[in-house]
Amino acid sequence: MKIVIMTKQLFLLFAVCITFSTQGQEEYARKIIKKLSSPKMHGRGYVKNGEKKAAKYIAKEFKKHDLNKFNNSYYQKFEISVNTQPKNIKLNLNDTLQLIPGKEFLINPNSPSVKGIFSTICITQNELLVDSIFQKKLKHSENKFILIDRYGFNTLSKSEKNKITNIINYLCYNPNPKHKGCVIFTDDKLTWTAGFFESSKASFTIQKKINIDEINKISVDCDSEYHENYQTQNVIGFLEGKSKSDSTIVISAHYDHLGRMGTKTLFPGANDNASGIALLLNLAAYFSEPSNRPDYNLLFIAFGAEEIGLLGSKYYIDNPLLPLEKIKFLLNFDLAGTGDEGIKVVNATVFTKEFELLQKINRENSLLKKIAPRGTACNSDHCFFYEKGIPCFYSYTLGGISAYHDIYDKYETLPLTKFTEYNKLIQLYIKQL
Repeated sequence: MKIVIMTKQLFLLFAVCITFSTQGQEEYARKIIKKLSSPKMHGRGYVKNGEKKAAKYIAKEFKKHDLNKFNNSYYQKFEISVNTQPKNIKLNLNDTLQLIPGKEFLINPNSPSVKGIFSTICITQNELLVDSIFQKKLKHSENKFILIDRYGFNTLSKSEKNKITNIINYLCYNPNPKHKGCVIFTDDKLTWTAGFFESSKASFTIQKKINIDEINKISVDCDSEYHENYQTQNVIGFLEGKSKSDSTIVISAHYDHLGRMGTKTLFPGANDNASGIALLLNLAAYFSEPSNRPDYNLLFIAFGAEEIGLLGSKYYIDNPLLPLEKIKFLLNFDLAGTGDEGIKVVNATVFTKEFELLQKINRENSLLKKIAPRGTACNSDHCFFYEKGIPCFYSYTLGGISAYHDIYDKYETLPLTKFTEYNKLIQLYIKQL
């Protein structure tokens, strides 16, 4: 009887430990995401040193997990060109309608400073498709803002979409003709990006159903700042494997995001990609424990400047801190905060043996609903490693919320539905690679 009671007690203790461990992983993830997507991080962009504050926080976590430094620092510094809008942004239509930044309009992040009241000229999509009408209107656009009706764009044919897109790019970026800028009216979701050059013209996108024929003037106020040699950084730490081999598994995720558009509009980037950093740091915490140390070395890289064109990972590939030929595999994480429908794996159709191992582990442990394969795609920081012939996967979660590159990608609504299971899958996978 005592043996039975003790066995039950040990089982309960074991169950409590497992539950605590599971809860601890998610609690740690939530702590990281809340911190990185908070207003104090300024969207981890290039206004108010947001990305530097995020990098400092990640470096402190690396130190907490006893990751080794390179050249006595967790930072790998490099320079980029970046355009920002750090001050107030205002956009009014006629004299009455003041639009809400982030919710109703976005500025093109490459826009230069612009301030004043400007006359307008309206061009519909049908007019854009007829060269004679388009060119005639263009002759009367000097020093005006061109208003472009892009409502219903997705109902057009592919050739019509291509033509209109090319014309809009010409209007918004070409120094000639001499109009002041353009405003695009759309019914699509507002999705912002990061700016990496300064355009000759200012441009805006408005998501609000408006009869643009009734707009005869706009009022604009925006101060942009272009930085040609802005110093940013990757954050890098290292764990030595048990086998003392020089083979290394790289675990990566980008930490930068879009920052601020003006003083009041924040792009928190909870899912993109505070969640990926939360997964990376969870793995660092787990494998830094001596009992969990894998056979191979682990290199943890939090990449900077991903949103501006994968610049952090490109810099690392050109300036590696360990020989690239010693990389056994790279696992890159972005958008790790949902998982209702499982994950998708880029390069799964290339590295089929490694993908089957991932599938096998998932089946045996009943972790995620599915692991969907995808072919090659240069859409995250794995790209330049793959181009160098380094085996790699880039995975992201499926299902759940759809907030992306907007003001709604925030900590409060990020569910982390399958974060613990995703984390467990990668732990087991690294041990069996």
